[in-house]
Amino acid sequence: MGLQNTQLGLTVAGMLTKATSVAGQTAQLPLQYAQQLGLGAGTGAGQADTLYVATRTLAASAGEDLDLAGTLVDALGNTINLARLKGLVIVANAANTNPLVVGNAAANGFIAWCSGATATVNVRPGGLFALFAPDATAYPVTPGTADLLHVANGGAGSSVTYDVLVIGSSA
Repeated sequence: MGLQNTQLGLTVAGMLTKATSVAGQTAQLPLQYAQQLGLGAGTGAGQADTLYVATRTLAASAGEDLDLAGTLVDALGNTINLARLKGLVIVANAANTNPLVVGNAAANGFIAWCSGATATVNVRPGGLFALFAPDATAYPVTPGTADLLHVANGGAGSSVTYDVLVIGSSA
Protein backbone atom coordinates (compact mmCIF):
# COMPACT_ATOMS: atom_id res chain seq x y z
CA MET A 1 0.00 0.00 0.00
CA GLY A 2 2.66 2.59 0.96
CA LEU A 3 2.14 5.97 2.52
CA GLN A 4 -1.26 7.51 1.79
CA ASN A 5 -2.70 11.04 2.16
CA THR A 6 -0.09 12.63 4.44
CA GLN A 7 -1.15 15.92 6.05
CA LEU A 8 0.93 18.43 7.98
CA GLY A 9 -0.81 21.38 9.59
CA LEU A 10 0.09 24.57 11.41
CA THR A 11 -2.42 26.70 13.28
CA VAL A 12 -1.73 29.90 15.20
CA ALA A 13 -4.56 31.68 17.02
CA GLY A 14 -4.44 34.58 19.41
CA MET A 15 -5.74 38.02 20.31
CA LEU A 16 -3.78 41.26 20.09
CA THR A 17 -5.02 43.83 22.61
CA LYS A 18 -4.19 47.44 23.39
CA ALA A 19 -5.60 49.83 25.97
CA THR A 20 -7.09 52.95 24.37
CA SER A 21 -7.60 56.46 25.69
CA VAL A 22 -11.37 56.17 25.27
CA ALA A 23 -13.04 55.53 28.64
CA GLY A 24 -10.95 52.48 29.52
CA GLN A 25 -11.79 50.68 26.29
CA THR A 26 -9.50 47.99 24.91
CA ALA A 27 -8.90 47.51 21.21
CA GLN A 28 -8.79 43.88 20.13
CA LEU A 29 -7.57 42.29 16.94
CA PRO A 30 -8.05 38.53 16.54
CA LEU A 31 -5.19 36.63 14.95
CA GLN A 32 -5.92 33.46 13.01
CA TYR A 33 -3.42 31.70 10.77
CA ALA A 34 -3.78 28.17 9.44
CA GLN A 35 -1.79 26.30 6.83
CA GLN A 36 -2.54 22.75 5.77
CA LEU A 37 0.10 20.99 3.70
CA GLY A 38 -0.44 17.63 2.08
CA LEU A 39 1.38 14.92 0.18
CA GLY A 40 -0.13 12.21 -1.98
CA ALA A 41 1.23 8.70 -2.44
CA GLY A 42 4.33 8.34 -4.62
CA THR A 43 7.80 9.74 -5.18
CA GLY A 44 7.28 12.85 -7.32
CA ALA A 45 6.30 16.44 -6.65
CA GLY A 46 3.65 16.66 -3.94
CA GLN A 47 4.17 13.01 -3.01
CA ALA A 48 5.89 10.83 -0.41
CA ASP A 49 6.18 7.10 0.21
CA THR A 50 8.14 6.85 3.46
CA LEU A 51 7.33 7.73 7.07
CA TYR A 52 9.44 7.29 10.19
CA VAL A 53 8.16 8.30 13.63
CA ALA A 54 9.92 7.66 16.94
CA THR A 55 10.48 8.92 20.45
CA ARG A 56 14.18 8.86 21.24
CA THR A 57 16.30 9.60 24.33
CA LEU A 58 19.89 10.81 24.50
CA ALA A 59 22.07 10.52 27.61
CA ALA A 60 23.69 13.65 29.04
CA SER A 61 26.16 15.17 26.53
CA ALA A 62 25.41 12.37 24.02
CA GLY A 63 24.57 12.59 20.34
CA GLU A 64 23.38 10.27 17.61
CA ASP A 65 23.28 10.15 13.83
CA LEU A 66 19.93 9.27 12.29
CA ASP A 67 20.80 7.48 9.04
CA LEU A 68 18.16 8.58 6.55
CA ALA A 69 19.33 5.99 4.03
CA GLY A 70 19.79 2.59 5.54
CA THR A 71 19.41 1.91 9.27
CA LEU A 72 16.21 3.49 10.63
CA VAL A 73 13.27 1.07 10.70
CA ASP A 74 9.65 2.23 10.51
CA ALA A 75 6.73 0.95 12.60
CA LEU A 76 6.02 -1.81 10.05
CA GLY A 77 9.60 -3.12 10.03
CA ASN A 78 10.66 -1.47 6.76
CA THR A 79 14.16 0.00 6.54
CA ILE A 80 14.09 3.71 5.73
CA ASN A 81 16.06 4.46 2.57
CA LEU A 82 15.32 8.03 1.50
CA ALA A 83 16.36 9.66 -1.74
CA ARG A 84 14.56 12.88 -0.79
CA LEU A 85 13.44 14.32 2.53
CA LYS A 86 10.03 15.96 2.14
CA GLY A 87 9.30 16.73 5.79
CA LEU A 88 11.07 16.71 9.13
CA VAL A 89 9.65 17.53 12.56
CA ILE A 90 11.70 17.35 15.74
CA VAL A 91 9.96 18.13 19.04
CA ALA A 92 11.95 18.46 22.26
CA ASN A 93 10.15 17.14 25.33
CA ALA A 94 9.00 20.00 27.58
CA ALA A 95 10.49 18.23 30.62
CA ASN A 96 14.01 18.37 29.14
CA THR A 97 16.52 20.57 30.96
CA ASN A 98 18.88 20.84 28.00
CA PRO A 99 18.18 21.85 24.40
CA LEU A 100 18.61 19.55 21.41
CA VAL A 101 21.21 20.49 18.82
CA VAL A 102 20.30 19.38 15.28
CA GLY A 103 23.00 19.28 12.59
CA ASN A 104 26.81 19.21 12.44
CA ALA A 105 27.39 15.48 11.86
CA ALA A 106 31.08 14.54 12.13
CA ALA A 107 31.00 12.87 8.69
CA ASN A 108 28.51 12.17 5.90
CA GLY A 109 26.17 14.83 7.25
CA PHE A 110 22.77 15.42 5.73
CA ILE A 111 23.16 19.14 4.98
CA ALA A 112 20.76 19.77 2.08
CA TRP A 113 18.48 21.65 4.50
CA CYS A 114 21.09 24.10 5.83
CA SER A 115 24.01 26.31 4.84
CA GLY A 116 26.83 23.83 5.46
CA ALA A 117 28.33 20.96 7.40
CA THR A 118 28.72 22.86 10.68
CA ALA A 119 25.28 24.51 10.73
CA THR A 120 23.04 23.67 13.68
CA VAL A 121 19.63 24.52 15.09
CA ASN A 122 18.98 24.59 18.84
CA VAL A 123 15.58 23.19 19.78
CA ARG A 124 14.70 24.44 23.25
CA PRO A 125 12.78 22.26 25.75
CA GLY A 126 9.15 22.14 24.64
CA GLY A 127 10.10 23.58 21.25
CA LEU A 128 10.03 22.19 17.75
CA PHE A 129 11.93 22.39 14.49
CA ALA A 130 10.19 21.64 11.20
CA LEU A 131 11.01 21.52 7.48
CA PHE A 132 8.64 20.85 4.61
CA ALA A 133 9.55 20.65 0.92
CA PRO A 134 6.82 19.10 -1.24
CA ASP A 135 8.48 19.74 -4.61
CA ALA A 136 10.16 17.02 -6.68
CA THR A 137 13.68 18.00 -5.58
CA ALA A 138 12.89 18.42 -1.86
CA TYR A 139 16.03 17.92 0.27
CA PRO A 140 18.23 15.31 -1.48
CA VAL A 141 19.69 12.48 0.62
CA THR A 142 22.86 10.80 -0.67
CA PRO A 143 23.56 7.34 0.83
CA GLY A 144 27.06 7.01 2.26
CA THR A 145 28.03 10.67 1.81
CA ALA A 146 25.15 12.94 2.88
CA ASP A 147 22.61 10.92 4.84
CA LEU A 148 23.31 11.36 8.56
CA LEU A 149 21.10 13.76 10.51
CA HIS A 150 22.94 14.49 13.75
CA VAL A 151 20.93 15.14 16.91
CA ALA A 152 22.74 15.90 20.17
CA ASN A 153 21.97 16.64 23.80
CA GLY A 154 23.00 20.28 24.14
CA GLY A 155 24.19 19.96 27.73
CA ALA A 156 25.48 17.82 30.54
CA GLY A 157 23.82 16.54 33.67
CA SER A 158 20.58 15.12 32.29
CA SER A 159 19.17 13.13 29.41
CA VAL A 160 16.86 14.59 26.76
CA THR A 161 13.89 13.03 25.02
CA TYR A 162 12.56 14.03 21.63
CA ASP A 163 10.06 12.99 19.00
CA VAL A 164 11.19 12.78 15.39
CA LEU A 165 9.02 12.49 12.31
CA VAL A 166 10.60 11.99 8.88
CA ILE A 167 8.58 12.06 5.66
CA GLY A 168 10.27 11.36 2.35
CA SER A 169 10.46 9.54 -0.90
CA SER A 170 12.56 6.55 -1.86
CA ALA A 171 13.23 7.84 -5.38
